[in-house]
Amino acid sequence: MSLEIKIEDKTAKVGVIGLGYVGLPLSVEYAAAGYEVLGIDVSQEKIVKLNHGENYIADVDGNNLRELVRAGKLSGATNYDRIGACDVVYICVPTPFTDNKEPDVSYIVDSAKGIAGGLRREQLVILKSTTYPETTEKVLQPILEETGLKVGKDFYLAFSPERIDPGNRKFTTANTPIVVGGVTKKCTRLASAISRQVIVEVKELSSPKAAEMTKLLENIFRSVNIALVNELAQLCDRMEGIDIWEVVEAAATKPFGFMPFFPGPGIGGHCILVDPYYLSWKAKEYDFHTNFIELAAMTNENMPYYVLDLIIRSLSLHGAAITNSKILMLGVAFKKNVDDTRNSPAIKVMELLYNRGGRYLMYNDPYVPSLRVCGKAYHSKKLDVKLLESADCVIIATNHDDYDYEMIVKHSKLVVDTRNATKDVKNGRKKIVRLGCGTNTIPAELRTPHE
Repeated sequence: MSLEIKIEDKTAKVGVIGLGYVGLPLSVEYAAAGYEVLGIDVSQEKIVKLNHGENYIADVDGNNLRELVRAGKLSGATNYDRIGACDVVYICVPTPFTDNKEPDVSYIVDSAKGIAGGLRREQLVILKSTTYPETTEKVLQPILEETGLKVGKDFYLAFSPERIDPGNRKFTTANTPIVVGGVTKKCTRLASAISRQVIVEVKELSSPKAAEMTKLLENIFRSVNIALVNELAQLCDRMEGIDIWEVVEAAATKPFGFMPFFPGPGIGGHCILVDPYYLSWKAKEYDFHTNFIELAAMTNENMPYYVLDLIIRSLSLHGAAITNSKILMLGVAFKKNVDDTRNSPAIKVMELLYNRGGRYLMYNDPYVPSLRVCGKAYHSKKLDVKLLESADCVIIATNHDDYDYEMIVKHSKLVVDTRNATKDVKNGRKKIVRLGCGTNTIPAELRTPHE
């Protein structure tokens, strides 16, 4: 039976390598659509939870997952022993960068080797991990073809980047359009066919390279625009009487030619921070330097250092120093309402504070029960009046909806707000220092006329 027929009648078996924020939701979608799904992950903990029907990703419906596991539609493994039984194999593994900001595709390579051990005719392999152009054809394809099988003839290969936004309830795996680019036309057609079984809209591209570049463009677009507003926030901090948040919201009233982006303590997550460096590294192969893109990345990576300076200035003007101040971080996830701490700017700020002598660090995050900073274990403190009153400075690093900002400001001595979370707080505004808001770190009674 051909792969096309198996896809259409849902007898194709689907394998998903990497069961994180991308892989697990994708596995659940295919299992719910009627396919038998095998999830593979190196984490024994994840596989044990999956096989017991326990959900560990907030964006996944736990009840749905449990029923699919009970029905035998979804199972997990830590090895590739059953990979040969899969007709379609998705690769959804991490693609971080090294300490020197160079791409680390070792997880893709390891996955390719695992697949190659069971690769057979009429299998389709789809890479979803964000990466630089030509990874599919120059890294993945050669490993798979070492088996003697040829792409487009014996097996099929395509790239279709993930578009997951953790915590987004409106746009999910199923209703977010995707792009697909295969090594051959048949590769594209088959990858598109299996994708359409669970995803509402699929756009076919001419090649994997085009799809890989599309993913980078999406995230670099955000990186550049965030960098622009972050730079303006730092300028507004030096000028008097200009509130960057007010300015952005005012500009957003224009119904055309403007898209609002907001400043913050830095960028986190997997893609927006990493992708510019993936492209800039690849561009050097062609004697091309992505100066504009790299400058934006540098601006964004500088924001935690700017926040550190803002904290130091704010404490100093209240007669305190970070070395002997109790500092409470509110929110350590990289964005609000999620438990994802990958590349979190809040954690970077904690590291900077620690390295500057801040030994009295505390944090609260309803989504992150514990973490390590500079080798030290921290646990989320219970957020109550006693905790707030004990802190010399409260930093709003992640603006979770769970927080009662009126209560936080009321019982705090000093609040450094990096997210404009306190914009609607009516009382105690003299305690609040907001990122990108002019001379707001200087108490009115200490200002000289020219300030």
